Amino acid sequence: MTDKKSFQTALIHSDYAPPDGFAAFPAAIHHASTVLFKNVAAMRSRNWQDKTAYTYGLHGTPTTFTLEARLAQIEDGKHCLLAPSGLAAIAMIDFALLKSGDDVLIPENAYNPNRELGNWLTRDFGIAVRFYDPLIGAGIADLIRPNTRLIWTEAPGSVSMEVPDIPAICRAAHDKGALVAIDNTWSAGIAFRAFEHGVDIVMQALTKYQSGGSDVLMGAVITRDQALNHRIELAHMRLGFGVSVEDAYLVLRGLPTMKLRFDAHDAGARKVATWLKGRPEIATVLHPAFPDCPGHDHWKRDFSGAGGLFSVLFGERYSEAQTDRFIDHLKLFKIGFSWGGANSLCVPYRIQAMRNGWSGQGQLVRFNIGLEDPLDLIGDIEQALAVLQS
Repeated sequence: MTDKKSFQTALIHSDYAPPDGFAAFPAAIHHASTVLFKNVAAMRSRNWQDKTAYTYGLHGTPTTFTLEARLAQIEDGKHCLLAPSGLAAIAMIDFALLKSGDDVLIPENAYNPNRELGNWLTRDFGIAVRFYDPLIGAGIADLIRPNTRLIWTEAPGSVSMEVPDIPAICRAAHDKGALVAIDNTWSAGIAFRAFEHGVDIVMQALTKYQSGGSDVLMGAVITRDQALNHRIELAHMRLGFGVSVEDAYLVLRGLPTMKLRFDAHDAGARKVATWLKGRPEIATVLHPAFPDCPGHDHWKRDFSGAGGLFSVLFGERYSEAQTDRFIDHLKLFKIGFSWGGANSLCVPYRIQAMRNGWSGQGQLVRFNIGLEDPLDLIGDIEQALAVLQS
């Protein structure tokens, strides 16, 4: 073989390498499915579970390793794995830790796709899934069976907003050998320090505050225990969960402003929720920072903030058709699921159909307060409430 390359070969094999020493604030975007090894010995010596080196794009690039490290640091964890969505992260935990014959407990206020996944595990995989009152606290000890491997928590529930007693649940679980996982998306790891309160596994939907742009789907699983992380890594590999490096970059770009945005969402939401609390059309404001929200004492003890998501119950005199018409007349609020983006959202829920034993009365509507001026949002709600009387 001569040193002279044909035109086609030169298109693929270039001798140019960029100079070292380039530095910039953003993390670099490294595209790769195939990772190159210096020699056969290097290839054979690498372990895909060891993040000191690279093996294949699915298992990580410098871009995704950087995001994982930063997310673990935010939660005060040690290990992080990325998934294509929040639900994918939940599934990764379930399939890592559960097998046929095992038992798992899920709170009634859980993110509904988590409930649906639990029902699927029961129906097709022989895993017993039971749902519990999110305010059960230490009483969960009476529900834990010898085969209970995992207890899911969500603090607070992202629709009905109950705040569970996480430390009490964790103590009961650990006394009986069960692990506790939390969906910590509502607080973004900012307002609730899950590991400090006894949680074993933290799940985050990075789709929300971490990206902040309403344009990314991604999830993360964060742990402190290395052996537990290795179990979840095996599920990550076997399920083939990879994420786009461009999406990883977008999340990395959002992290420096996440705390500032979260605080702005929080301040705006409290202002709007306080105004709604004084409206005659609203029977109940379900905001964890308000004393009459179920589990408020737990929030006050364990949380440092509240973010932009809360719900309300309209007076019983208003029908679903009326509250739907209210939502349709909003101008600044758009109809859509999710939260954590700059744009405010509003969604109605048929909570009675979603929850066993739901005792609340009235139509439930959830608000995500974005980064608009709260006074403008209040004005928008006020004009839309006028249609309830028509």
